Amino acid sequence: MIARLKGILLEKTPPHVVIDCNGVGYECEVPMSTFYNLPNIGETLTLLTHFVVREDAQLLYGFGTERERATFRQLLKVNGIGAKSALSILSGLSVEDLIQAIALQETGLLTRVPGVGKKTAERLLLELKDKFSVEGLTGNVNAPKSAASDVLNALVSLGYNEKEALLAVKQLAPDVGVSEGIKLALKALSKS
Repeated sequence: MIARLKGILLEKTPPHVVIDCNGVGYECEVPMSTFYNLPNIGETLTLLTHFVVREDAQLLYGFGTERERATFRQLLKVNGIGAKSALSILSGLSVEDLIQAIALQETGLLTRVPGVGKKTAERLLLELKDKFSVEGLTGNVNAPKSAASDVLNALVSLGYNEKEALLAVKQLAPDVGVSEGIKLALKALSKS
């Protein structure tokens, strides 16, 4: 098993990168969150990896953080989610946004990721609801899920993108109601 690569970045073409490790070039697929944080070509790079051996291929997936790799591995355990789908999910949502969507049981955020339909999103929420720790996330994760979810849906329907809406919802107090939450979130969004 290949667990980590450290070498010189030779090529980067989304979602593929090639890393020269002592004369051997390893091709990895990386999520866009990792891709955006890559150094310039010719610089040293360290990636945590997940190695997949199939009957027709040997594939290497690279990640910038242990949290991304652990999330990728957790996604692979969901029925119907393969490596390509897991990579797509991590490219479309940050780990924090994914955890937030799972905590709020929000299928709308997941269905905006290419390749994730309503049934797949519902399966993800069902199978992952007890798998992720929401520690470290602030604000409304501890609030009643319906209130936070309603505030989030209201902001998205008003035209705010999911990231802006999630950030605003995270800043709310845990005991805020829906109407007050919408007012506070709109106020916070107008300042940014």
